[in-house]
Amino acid sequence: MAALGIERVLEVHHWTDTQFTFTTTRHPGLRFASGQFVMLGLALAERPLLRAYSIASANHEDELRFLSIKVPDGPLTSRLQHLRAGDEVLVSRKPTGTLLLDDLKPGERLYLLSTGTGAAPFMSLVRDPEAYQRFRQIIFVHGVRYLRESAVVRHQIEALMRHELLGPAARAQLRYYPAVTREPHSQRGRITTLIESGRLFEDLGLPPLEPRADRVMVCGSAAMLADSCALLDARGFTMSPQIGAAGDYVIERAFVSR
Repeated sequence: MAALGIERVLEVHHWTDTQFTFTTTRHPGLRFASGQFVMLGLALAERPLLRAYSIASANHEDELRFLSIKVPDGPLTSRLQHLRAGDEVLVSRKPTGTLLLDDLKPGERLYLLSTGTGAAPFMSLVRDPEAYQRFRQIIFVHGVRYLRESAVVRHQIEALMRHELLGPAARAQLRYYPAVTREPHSQRGRITTLIESGRLFEDLGLPPLEPRADRVMVCGSAAMLADSCALLDARGFTMSPQIGAAGDYVIERAFVSR
């Protein structure tokens, strides 16, 4: 328990019947890089119940924000979805993760490819001034089953566009692209399918992915990671082999467990 701290829930917002966010206090000694995750959970009678959760808030904010799914029989999420302001959660004091800007080579465009709650670390990254200094364009691609599942990200981006300091850079450099898979939509399709067909780039008015100019971060399910890596490798991209080693793309291997 020495590596864990207690934080108090400040706000809970239920976006859909399967998705919610919650905001907690932040210990003044907690430092993290945009894109990292912590172990988060509850103190049960037997032992702490913990899972990896990406931090969705910016590293310069005074509070911590998390995005979660709701799973009726999930050991942790079945409990977290009933959180209320004033409740307590456990948060580890040592953030980690492989979605680091420092592990990407210089480039012109940064693609953030995510599915579901894999969007959480990118909600933090798009609020990091360094991202706009390093890349001329940032393209946030978010795979969802239904368009309503993009509400939380769209809400955060709309607020970012109005931000006094970050707003001008976000309005000029950030693009958000929800890819919908289970209902009719003009941007319907899996992310990898939209990339392979060229539809993603046609919609955005951008050239196809290529390793000389583009850098990529990927966060999602194990299957989505495998498909994305195969696609990028086939196009000549090289993955960062480890923390501290720069590559054309990085992936996050840890994601919220049900």
